[in-house]
Parts: sequence; C-alpha cells; structure tokens
Amino acid sequence: IHAMTQSELYHTLALMQVEGVGDVIAKKLLQHCGNAEEVFTSKKSQLQKIDGIGSVVIKNLQDKSVFEKANRELTFIEQENLFITFYQDENYPNRLKNCPDCPVLLFQAGNIDLKNQRIISIVGTRQITTYGMEFTKNLIEEISPLNPIIVSGFAYGVDIYAHQMA
Repeated sequence: IHAMTQSELYHTLALMQVEGVGDVIAKKLLQHCGNAEEVFTSKKSQLQKIDGIGSVVIKNLQDKSVFEKANRELTFIEQENLFITFYQDENYPNRLKNCPDCPVLLFQAGNIDLKNQRIISIVGTRQITTYGMEFTKNLIEEISPLNPIIVSGFAYGVDIYAHQMA
C-alpha cells in the first residue's frame, strides 16, 4: 500500500498543473525520476532522456506558479475533506489501472466503494447554464435511489455542480 505524504501530494499536484503535462506525461516523468519532487529538481539533461518529453515541457517545469496552484488545491482538499488515491496505490481501481491514460490522482468525497458496479460520469461545460443546472439536478435526483457512484472531472461548471448535488 502506497500512502502519499503531504509533500508527495503537494509536488504531484504541482506537477499536474504544469502546462503540457497530462496523466501520460506525468507518469513517464514520475517513473523516470521516482517522485514528483525529483521531477522538479532533475537536470534538463536527465529529463531530455525521457521518451516523449520535449523542450516545451522541460521549460514549463521551471514555472514556479504551479506551486501556488498546488497550495490552493491542498487548501481545497482539506476544506472539502477529500480523500486522494495515487495511481500506484493498492486501492486504486483495477479497471482504471490498466488504462495508459488513467488519472494520476483520484479525488474522493465521502465513503465510496470503487468496486460498485453502478458508476456514472457526469461531465460538461465549464459555463453551466440554468438549463444545465436543472437537468443535472433532475438527473441526480432520478438516479439517487440506485445509489450510484457519481464520477466527475471536478472542473468548474457541470462537474462541480454534479458534485454539489450528489
């Protein structure tokens, strides 16, 4: 079982804020460097050896604003009492582990059994309309007797609204 320390989470959150770094690139960097903090302290020559890591990503890793964003995310995680699962954790869902582009981090609110067969993803525009709010609210009310797990990208708009309604 892998349990992330606060420092590992902080640096991983910062890594995920780097422009051009998605889940696939992040996993390549983590695998090569060992952890997210090492990604930020590795020499450019070491990073250039990683297949698929170009000069733009290497340059973007120098952007220190990602650490401010990581601090804001940590504050939000603590305020919302979210549970974080790292893709290398034993309890990371097996159905996701086999996907090359699986999320590096999963954010969980509440007590969720990820082996539950009733899972629905709710994602949508960041600029939610009144109609979108009403539709999302009605959908969640109608499916709630089935006790599904509601998965969202947790982005602003439909994703956050779905989380608030659940």
